[in-house]
Amino acid sequence: MLGAAQRMGGMTPAKACLLLSLPMVVLFWVGLESQGGFALGLEALVTPSFENVDELLLYYAWWPRLSIALLAGGGLGLAGVLMQQVLRNPLASPTTLGVASGANLALMTATLLAPGLLVVGREWVALSGGALAVGLVFLLSWRRGLAPVVVVLAGLVVNLYLGALSTALLLFNHEVLSGLLIWGAGSLAQNGWDGVASLAPRLAICGLAAWLLLRPLAVLELDDASAKSLGISLKHLRFAGLGLAVFITGSVVSVVGIIGFIGLAAPNIVRMAGARTLRARLLWSTLLGAVLLATTDLLLQRFSGMVATLIPTGAVTGALGAPLLMWLIPRLKLQGDRPPQATGVALTRHAAPHRLATGLLLALVAAMVVGHLVGQGANGWSIIAPTNWGVIEWRFPRVIAAAASGLMLAIAGTILQRLSANPMASPEVLGISGGCAIALILGIYLLPAPSNALLVAIGTLGALATLLVLVALNRKSGFVPERLLLSGVAISALFDAVRSVLLADGDPRGQHVIAWLAGSTYYVDVGSALLVGSIAAGLALVSLPFTRWLDIMPLGTATARSLGIGLNRARLALLLLVALLTACATLVVGPLSFIGLLAPHMARLLGFSRARQHLVGAALIGMLLMVLADWVGRQIMFPYEIPAGLVASLIGGAYFMWGLRRL
Repeated sequence: MLGAAQRMGGMTPAKACLLLSLPMVVLFWVGLESQGGFALGLEALVTPSFENVDELLLYYAWWPRLSIALLAGGGLGLAGVLMQQVLRNPLASPTTLGVASGANLALMTATLLAPGLLVVGREWVALSGGALAVGLVFLLSWRRGLAPVVVVLAGLVVNLYLGALSTALLLFNHEVLSGLLIWGAGSLAQNGWDGVASLAPRLAICGLAAWLLLRPLAVLELDDASAKSLGISLKHLRFAGLGLAVFITGSVVSVVGIIGFIGLAAPNIVRMAGARTLRARLLWSTLLGAVLLATTDLLLQRFSGMVATLIPTGAVTGALGAPLLMWLIPRLKLQGDRPPQATGVALTRHAAPHRLATGLLLALVAAMVVGHLVGQGANGWSIIAPTNWGVIEWRFPRVIAAAASGLMLAIAGTILQRLSANPMASPEVLGISGGCAIALILGIYLLPAPSNALLVAIGTLGALATLLVLVALNRKSGFVPERLLLSGVAISALFDAVRSVLLADGDPRGQHVIAWLAGSTYYVDVGSALLVGSIAAGLALVSLPFTRWLDIMPLGTATARSLGIGLNRARLALLLLVALLTACATLVVGPLSFIGLLAPHMARLLGFSRARQHLVGAALIGMLLMVLADWVGRQIMFPYEIPAGLVASLIGGAYFMWGLRRL
């Protein structure tokens, strides 16, 4: 970070803010000119004429929207500085720590179960959700002393987990919550001054509180031992700083929804521009956050007429913030940077692998039989006869599709974990599924009636492009596990932004996309199931000849080359196979299931250590988990269904949290 700041050529925070303010001033002037000119705009603000439609629009829509953008951006910039100072973590922000997602989920839950709470105060509901989310992040990362990377990774999994819960609520209550899609994506549209009147005094009080905490918080720049020697209670100080940041975030989210990455971008830009003291960072980050959000919103208003869909401002800031995070990752000095260890695939010996594999195969067969023959109906639980083709014809494609997708994700996760020597790697966590989903959603929206084969090709290209980005970002650092996972945070954020834009415009295809994103096998017919099953079986057989590479490559670059493996060719072939596996599985069960993380881990714990054994064990476990997830999703809330991918993500997300505590 210091090197990056020095390369900015002596730029000061004031100069950086002034330079970045110029586009806002130009867009401000152009926007007013398009509304009737600066004079009319100023007159509408000071002494509006309620008989003039143009002045009414300016007074009740344009000026409040600009004001709320400045307030929200400034508040998020302030919250970002507080979080980064308290955690000594340049990647901390309201979005990366899950605060915004927690606040959003709390508001959705209150809308459904206790709408009276929203009358009492939306910001208090949002504050409670954000506080619970950040508390969960702390619980996951406390064992590692709130290490910067572990905190952000905990924020990633909490974001994903809360997002899965939000998706579940949205699936069952789409009509009630459809209005929250636009708001939740960060819409700054206003129809009066109520939002400004609500947010301004709260931010003013929070700004004053931050100023009063300035000197105590500055002590956090020292190490813990030095700070404690001054007689300061670090626990209470951190609680105060984070509590203030969470309250600011909850207040902003309750008024305008989730605004991505302003709280990350503003503090890091002013830091690289030379703001070294906490006082300077608080001041200039607040100003720059206001400038960045207002500029983005004015730019969006300027060009929104060129597209037919409504684009929420928060989604745009998220899309712009993802490349910023990707740019920051290689430049960050993170404690504990280390290349992947040469080993990590051998575990304590358990029962003979072939016996374990036989047991898993029998369990899989039993699960598939249960999935076909056992279930609830109008008369309660029943076991149908195998000859009852009418029911089996409906259940058969779902069971086969779930098993096939579990097989492909498990193999992809196993390859990634062995290739990177990273036990937390998987298509979902590294953002490969998200990149694949972006390509698939764009294909669904932009192409007229695309075929399944075309969608698989598009998804494969998206997954491969994501893999290439991961390689480009992490090649110099030697694929350090923590940096690799942080790259997944950025790609997942980009996916969230694209999803928010496409789902916020009210397109009828949105409900279908939501169901697909949740991982529903409802739309799979017999022909598609047989095709997916055949592809999965074929790709599984294709992966077996690579087991020699997967045994040798975790031993290190020097060892692999001495044994005659061309690393570039081997990595490219394996990454291409991962891309194809991920694309085919994502097309069936959506981008988030965590099976690619969970199945290889469970296979290792059972003693499948060699590559061929590991692939077979993970494949059987992946199929078993997805078949069970599909069956549980169909039965647990009968006659309503929870998609298989969503059930798997809730189970896998919990496992990821457990695994993160052991990282």
